[in-house]
Amino acid sequence: MAAAYGIAPPGYRLPDATRLGRVRLQVADLARSLAYYERVLGLRVISRDAASAALGAAGGNDVIVELHERPGATPVPHNGRLGLYHFAILLPDRGALGSFVAHLAAIGMRAGMSDHLVSEAVYLTDPDGLGIEVYVDRPRNEWRHEGRQLLMTTEPLDVDSVIGASAGAAWTGMPAGTRLGHVHLFVSDLAAGEKFYHAGLGFDKTVWSYPGALFLAAGGYHHHLGTNTWARHASPANEHDARLLDWEVVVPAATDVTAAAASLAAAGAAVEWGETGAAVRDPWGTRVRLIAEDGVA
Repeated sequence: MAAAYGIAPPGYRLPDATRLGRVRLQVADLARSLAYYERVLGLRVISRDAASAALGAAGGNDVIVELHERPGATPVPHNGRLGLYHFAILLPDRGALGSFVAHLAAIGMRAGMSDHLVSEAVYLTDPDGLGIEVYVDRPRNEWRHEGRQLLMTTEPLDVDSVIGASAGAAWTGMPAGTRLGHVHLFVSDLAAGEKFYHAGLGFDKTVWSYPGALFLAAGGYHHHLGTNTWARHASPANEHDARLLDWEVVVPAATDVTAAAASLAAAGAAVEWGETGAAVRDPWGTRVRLIAEDGVA
């Protein structure tokens, strides 16, 4: 990694080209969720059957979110559940974020908004209470660090500046180049999360002094994964809940899947193998899929 920040894991390290694939979500009412994800977020349906749907950007065919219906699934309570805090959709440029913010205002949708120094973000909650972030990165040459730690914080977003970056362009849905940028999880113990995701899976630590949180990434990114203990007394999400079913870590080749799985197994995790790669559950039951970019298991 060329960046002058971050702490590499003690053993296996994920390749620099690692990215995230898709999130799979369990929802109570597929039609209700589709209405939200299409109208509010601007995702489009790529495929659908009676109980599930795959969605991606209006300008591409890669799946970003899969929705799986479990009728009557319990919505996320106000104090959260161990598991998903939010998943984050990364837009390709600041103008797209500006158009999105103006779109939210036009349809009367309330949202949280923050400046994290490395990125500018908008926060939403879907009909089941699942957290969503839509964001854009600042250029990497503008990211700052102190020692080995990247600087991230939470400050008010300059909304007028962001909307101005759109130059009045209307929102027509998630544009080409949109992808899953990161996943942020509620955990009960940061040290246990570090053991699994840093020492086991092989992410670098990038930010570790943010109150109650640890951020991790591959390839010098600010974070592909956030973990926090802000809901540490909550119960883990279970099969009856609206929840994150799993999320994908995509590595360049099948040999990388094998190496990451071996590292996790050495750390005590139970690895499941399937036709498309490996899967493992973190200490709170959140399932992570390891798949190869080349599609070979």
